Formats: sequence, structure tokens, C-alpha cells
Amino acid sequence: MGTNVKPYEADGSKKQQVESMFDNIAPGYDNLNRLLTVGIDRIWRRKTIAKLEKTDLLVLDIATGTADMAIEAVKNHPCRKITGLDVSAEMLRYGQEKIDKADLGDQITLVKGDSEDLPFESDSFDAVMVAFGVRNFENLEKGLSEIHRVLKPEGKLLVLEFTKPRTPGFKQLFQLYFRYVLPKIGRMKSKDPKAYKYLFESVQAFPDFENFTAIMDKIGYTQCTYKALSLGICAIYQGSKS
Repeated sequence: MGTNVKPYEADGSKKQQVESMFDNIAPGYDNLNRLLTVGIDRIWRRKTIAKLEKTDLLVLDIATGTADMAIEAVKNHPCRKITGLDVSAEMLRYGQEKIDKADLGDQITLVKGDSEDLPFESDSFDAVMVAFGVRNFENLEKGLSEIHRVLKPEGKLLVLEFTKPRTPGFKQLFQLYFRYVLPKIGRMKSKDPKAYKYLFESVQAFPDFENFTAIMDKIGYTQCTYKALSLGICAIYQGSKS
């Protein structure tokens, strides 16, 4: 499952440190994301949302952050209602501002909560989405098990997550950017100099591609697949609850 990398060297659980980190970087999070990915992250989100397929769904968006994924889903897919959950109160505060501005409060509800101890009944959601959040789970298998619990039978899990490119040449170039350039930009633009160093380190430790689908299989998901995007910078994973 890889090393459980934490944002800071200080004592404290990964969960506590992730919450603190996202509280710190919330004010500039959206703008910095657009800068670092040249806006491609929006395309990745839309490709993930397109895999919902069915309409009129009750959807849980875990690690919703500033609600980018939830807002994108409402605008590009006929979902009935989306609940966004995140551990960071500051990220949720900025997300709520965006929801209010877009007048989407009737369709999107934000909740502060723990992805490894979800405050929902079993068999509650038609689909669960997690965009760039599973790396931050303190216990990956526990988080995936909780998602499995709250999914309805035949419900779908969609995960969008950074990966380690495997294409020769591009792999080395991207690693240089990801390890040295991106953290430097993050230090300049973010209030937390360690946040984007953690991004690189957590991606290196994350069990990606077939390693992640193997964990999904182990938890009990069926029809587990992945699709690499943008030469393997990230991937969409999906699985179902039988």
C-alpha cells in the first residue's frame, strides 16, 4: 500500500496534518491548481463525471475541497443531489461561497467529516466520487471500505488521482517538474511551503494503476478498471458494489 506520507515532520496523525495543511492553503487553492495544471484539471474532472452515466443520482463527493467536482457534476450531469464531504473547514468555507454564487445550494450540500468514518447510513448513495483525495486517506483500505458501505448495491465509485507516468522520456521530464518546479511555485504562491512538497511525496508513495485496482478488488468492489489520462499524469479508477 505504500508509505503513509504525512505533510509535516511534526507529531500528529496524518489526518490532523492534512486538515491543517488544507486549512492553510485554502485561500489560493483554486488559482494555484489552475496555474500548476494549466487548467487541464478541469478536463480531467469532466472526464470522470462523464462516467457517472446514469441520471437522477444521489452522489457523495469525498474530499470535495472547494467543491470544484460537485459544481462541475451539477453543471455537466443531471444529478439529483450531491453531498460534498471534507475534513477541512476552510476549504468548505470557500466551496460554500462558490456554491452560493452559482445559486446551487438546493443541489449541493457540504459537510465537514472524516472519509474513514462517514456520517451516513449504509446503502445511501448511487455514486461516490473522490478527486485527488484518496492519497490523503490515513488508512486507504478503511476509507475504501467506508465508501463501499455507503454505496447502494450496483452503485459506482469513481476516483481521479495523480499517478506516476510510465512513458519513457516523458516520465523523467514530468518527475523533474513535479519534484522541483511545482514545489517551488507552490512555495512562492501558497501560505504553506510544505504543501506541494507533500503533493510530490504522496504521489510517489501511492499505489497507482493496477496496484490500486487490486486494493479495490480486495475490499470487495467489482468491475475495477483504470484509465490513464494525459500520458499517465493521472488516472480515473472505477469500481462497483455488487
